Amino acid sequence: MKAEFSAHRPWGRSLWRPLPWSVAAMLAGAVLAAPAPAQALARVGKAAPAFSVKDEQGKKHRLADYRGKVLVLEWTNPECPFVKRHYRKKTMTRLAKAFGGREVVWLAVNSSHFNKPADTRAWRRQQGLPYATLQDPGGKLGRAFGARTTPHMFVIGPKSIVRYVGAIDDDPYGENDKPKNYVKGSLQALLAGKDPRPAKTKPYGCSVKYK
Repeated sequence: MKAEFSAHRPWGRSLWRPLPWSVAAMLAGAVLAAPAPAQALARVGKAAPAFSVKDEQGKKHRLADYRGKVLVLEWTNPECPFVKRHYRKKTMTRLAKAFGGREVVWLAVNSSHFNKPADTRAWRRQQGLPYATLQDPGGKLGRAFGARTTPHMFVIGPKSIVRYVGAIDDDPYGENDKPKNYVKGSLQALLAGKDPRPAKTKPYGCSVKYK
């Protein structure tokens, strides 16, 4: 929604004003934290759920393929205002490119029941994404990891152990000029042989649109 109606009508005309971004986000189904799916298996300090899922090009990705690397999984939905804001600011793409040559693999995941590979291909071209998006319309992967929101971030260490789960940063509504990026901090810590701190935060965004 782009505008709201104003009750004031000077000169016999109605006035239209842009909705605050935070209001638009809430109308789109935003949540600061939602209950995790009951069968969620991803826990910090525990082995990540194994998976074998195709991306928008039909290429299969398995968790085992990335053993020995740090893997970032980013739950996404191009229709979500939170996702749109982060992509306008290039939050994810800049981070993925910055760490891409340092034994870090970044993959998005779309668990929206209505998503089609063609939709993802168009989004990737539009945004210039340097990474693939795993196609999960049935929600199996999302539920296995306990993905609640878009975005919802999971960082998996070289031994396939979950090392960080939660929000991309500490700025849900884009009000901070210098937000703390939790994923960046986690990647820096892991590449330096340290434990991420914090290892878990509350995710924010739109609810994952499971079937």
